Amino acid sequence: MDATFRTRLAFPPAAVAPVVADLGSYPGWLGIVHAAVPDAGADGERAWLVDLGASIGPLRRTKRVRMVRTSATQGGARFERDERDGRDHPSWVLEAELVPDGADGTDLVMRLHYGGAPQLPLLDVVLGQQAARAGARLEQVLRDAAD
Repeated sequence: MDATFRTRLAFPPAAVAPVVADLGSYPGWLGIVHAAVPDAGADGERAWLVDLGASIGPLRRTKRVRMVRTSATQGGARFERDERDGRDHPSWVLEAELVPDGADGTDLVMRLHYGGAPQLPLLDVVLGQQAARAGARLEQVLRDAAD
């Protein structure tokens, strides 16, 4: 499953980059990320234990995954699933691309890839709804940080 959403932010990439590079900030603005706490056993790696979840009516699914930041630049950030239990797991990739839009704006392109079978019917619809809300939530996080 792959999902992509775009939103325009009224902040330059330099202001947005530190927020999208910190997976710990995502629960504050991306609704499918319920929690993201640093992995204490990461030996200096930028890794988080992340609770991802979605619900449709009474159906709710939540999954805890370990994710590491594989890149972070002024152009965005990428996080990939990296479990340490020795078992094979479906891939999870969360990528934020920052595209300058004029002198003071940024187009944020978020991509989510899940390599397993969706555990929730209409998951793409839920992701679309969360994506539609994420831009306004991130804009508020950035405004709060600027104050």
